[in-house]
Amino acid sequence: MASFVDRVLLHVAAGNGGHGCASVHREKFKPLGGPDGGDGGHGGDVVLVVDPGVHTLLDFHHHPHQTAGSGRPGQGSNRSGAAGASLRLVVPDGTVVSSPDGRVLADLTGPAASYVAARGGRGGLGNAALASTKRKAPGFALLGEPGEQADVVLELKSVADVGLVGFPSAGKSSLISVLSAARPKIADYPFTTLIPNLGVVRAGDTVFTMADVPGLIPGASQGRGLGLEFLRHIERCAVLVHVVDCATLEPGRDPLSDLDALEHELAEYGALADRPRLVVLNKVDVREARELAELVRPDLEERGLPVFAVSAVSREGLQALTYALGAAVEQARIAAAEVIPPRIVLQPSAVDEVGFRVLADEEQDGGYVVLGDRPERWIRQTDFGNDEAVGYLADRLARLGVEQALAEAGAQPGCPVTIGSVTFDWHPSAAMELVPGHRGSDSRLESTSRPRADERLAAKRARRQSSDPDDLA
Repeated sequence: MASFVDRVLLHVAAGNGGHGCASVHREKFKPLGGPDGGDGGHGGDVVLVVDPGVHTLLDFHHHPHQTAGSGRPGQGSNRSGAAGASLRLVVPDGTVVSSPDGRVLADLTGPAASYVAARGGRGGLGNAALASTKRKAPGFALLGEPGEQADVVLELKSVADVGLVGFPSAGKSSLISVLSAARPKIADYPFTTLIPNLGVVRAGDTVFTMADVPGLIPGASQGRGLGLEFLRHIERCAVLVHVVDCATLEPGRDPLSDLDALEHELAEYGALADRPRLVVLNKVDVREARELAELVRPDLEERGLPVFAVSAVSREGLQALTYALGAAVEQARIAAAEVIPPRIVLQPSAVDEVGFRVLADEEQDGGYVVLGDRPERWIRQTDFGNDEAVGYLADRLARLGVEQALAEAGAQPGCPVTIGSVTFDWHPSAAMELVPGHRGSDSRLESTSRPRADERLAAKRARRQSSDPDDLA
């Protein structure tokens, strides 16, 4: 028997971008053929997509780790690497995507609704794309960026027009089985319904969906019984139907006390006070239940609640209930259509926005930290085992204005500067005019301190020992 899972923690990892290639065209009688290294392919995204044919999160419960394909590295002869395959994960309609700390990231309702849970890394540029008048044959290429990794919580909230609310064994499953083609499990013991059941009901020209969800007991709003698992599935319902068991034999229970207990739990859960209510007095095919229903009907109507006495066995009163539900759903749909959608405000960046900030480093005396998407991305793309690549990074930072901003902040030559995961000794001379030299070298770095990140030397040793021709390019 298939299990039903409506909440999972998913670990997603997008694909890494492929490294660019540093290659020079070699052909007989053409010793200076020029750079021809291709770009690396972009990493694949991890995308959540609504599929109406999916009704549970069971697959992710068994396979919580999902990874997209990585991009391939570029090659010589201007051959770009293939992009990594994006991973498309299908989820049920009504899935809410949130962070582990409870921040809602996306609410996926409606067919084909999608959300990119993790974006793939950019592929690195090959040396053919980096060639310029100053660097006619670059001896380096940019590294591919790592793909994003994230932990997201998937929570299913059933999408239904009508939600049946009631104590266990109140007859909700029986009611939905006779009003629609749904065939839920029915028995006379508590918590027969362990998973939401959806049924489609037709009332004249109105077609709506009805949800039969696990039974509610006192304390459900604090998680007792199947409380929270039940309550999350009625958040989207436009109309709530209180199904009251008029034939219960439990001591201390009657229709009015049951209704009060249900309303208390709904109020404690919150966000459901504005939903229209109907009361269904069920099981009136039993003589004592019918007498009790007639006794409590005036009290319920005094509260302004529409009351329907029905029997799922004899089908008494079901037609009137069906048309009343259809009318309530139509009114809810008209009211929802009249709601003015929120205005989307676009706030473009200012024309003088530099895109980075320079702050004093609290961990290093006299040091500074540069924060910004572009500087941090450039750090990830730089091969610190290649001096020419480091010089290119210095030129990019200087053009962006990082050199000037550091000087204005009071940075002195030789002070530690951290960008991303790399810390180096800052020397303004690193941005001097470039003097062409051997491929892979930069004469400006000979008189200045190199980036003192440990990964620089480790990367250089790894590239020398690597047997992968793409890594040696």
